Amino acid sequence: MFDPRRVSYADLLRVYFSVVADPTTLNAQGPDHGTQYRTAIFPQGKAQATVARAYLAQLGAARLWDRPIVTRLERMPAFYPAEGYHQQFLAKHPDHPYIVVNDQPKVTALRRLYPAMWRA
Repeated sequence: MFDPRRVSYADLLRVYFSVVADPTTLNAQGPDHGTQYRTAIFPQGKAQATVARAYLAQLGAARLWDRPIVTRLERMPAFYPAEGYHQQFLAKHPDHPYIVVNDQPKVTALRRLYPAMWRA
């Protein structure tokens, strides 16, 4: 859940691109491939779209990656919660190989880079 009273939309984007996602990888994140694994931003309104557009432009201008940024702004499609066995998967299965290899490093990076935002 995103609560703008607790974290700004800009900070949310900063965490997303510095910890969670590689914006230069088209239709893939880690070992997962397909359009459902693309990096995309789904702004909720014009204000968020303006912030997201400016942030993507800033990232592109900074040339932090060797490849171009492929993350796109998209309209929010219908939302469907993941299957029950996917809900809270990391908390329920912290030793699962997928979690250990792909997700725990991101959690560690979040804790290290953004200690004020971290909560167990």
